[in-house]
Amino acid sequence: MTPALLPQSRVPESRDAPALRWGIMGPGWIAERFTESVQAHTGQVITAVGSRSLSRSKAFAELFNVPAAYGSYEELAAAPDVDLVYVCTPHTAHHASAVLAIDAGKHVLIEKPLGLNAHQARDIASRAGAAGVFAAEAMWTFFLPKFDVIRQLLEAGTLGSITTVVAEYGEHFDPSHRIFNPELAGGPLLDLGTYPLALVTEVLGSPLRVHALGQPHRTGVNAQVSAIMTFDGGAQATVNTHLHNLTPTAATIVGTKATLVIEGPFNMPGAFDVRFPEGRRLRYDEAAAGHLEGLHYEAAAVARTIAEGGLQASQRMLADSIRTLEVADEIRRQLGIVFPGEADMTVQPTTIL
Repeated sequence: MTPALLPQSRVPESRDAPALRWGIMGPGWIAERFTESVQAHTGQVITAVGSRSLSRSKAFAELFNVPAAYGSYEELAAAPDVDLVYVCTPHTAHHASAVLAIDAGKHVLIEKPLGLNAHQARDIASRAGAAGVFAAEAMWTFFLPKFDVIRQLLEAGTLGSITTVVAEYGEHFDPSHRIFNPELAGGPLLDLGTYPLALVTEVLGSPLRVHALGQPHRTGVNAQVSAIMTFDGGAQATVNTHLHNLTPTAATIVGTKATLVIEGPFNMPGAFDVRFPEGRRLRYDEAAAGHLEGLHYEAAAVARTIAEGGLQASQRMLADSIRTLEVADEIRRQLGIVFPGEADMTVQPTTIL
């Protein structure tokens, strides 16, 4: 018998979360969006910002009324009035930045991806565990109220056995964007592809096999990735990501009892349908919105977890982040994509065939 109603989101009001003192490591675009959201929707306090450029830190601090501005990441990590560091440096610096904060005894929320590869992600997890500090990847999508409802549907078996997941994410970028820079681990995989890959591995776990196709870009980065995956039990998934132009960014989860269709952009606040074979639909209605309206949920959830003594976020456990990067690593291995500072991934062993 199909349910009459969808479950309700269990995500509390963000403003009710205990207030922590946050330091921003890397005052770029996502740091601005995060700060806007946190200051508008929570009681969290951003007390400091750190950059390799003191002038950039001061400009950010002035713009968002942040009390302290530092001209190095080391100074921010050592700041006594910071409980938690939000790491939003370039991808190539995520690991080193996170380690710097962890070694200083600070909790860390690290912008996606957790590291350039699964090895870096495992190292962060190991160091955080040894230091007894909180660590999580800022995969903000999984902290949204709609994804709490989706998680309940999956756990209740409303969709039946999952057979297929299809997800894509393409976007248009100005030619000056860092995504076209090979030295900054450019290409769509880490910026955009991490969303569909995270969704697939969240729903289906680790794939048994991956078959990837890639397309080069004239700047030297990868321009497009498509991958087909198979999983234990026979389920399949298809993902696509590219930097050519905007796409609907939709996602579909197909089960033997019902199909869940997440309207694009699936990774942001918005609506979805649960569609049953007899034609009945259950709809989750939510106004479509962007980063400003959604990033505060992850900040509030992290603050609650730390206040309760937790070291990981249940919405995005470190093992889940590592698992997603393992799939990304295998895709890159097949396509011969190597990021700065890595050994040649074409000769590294993998457990995925």
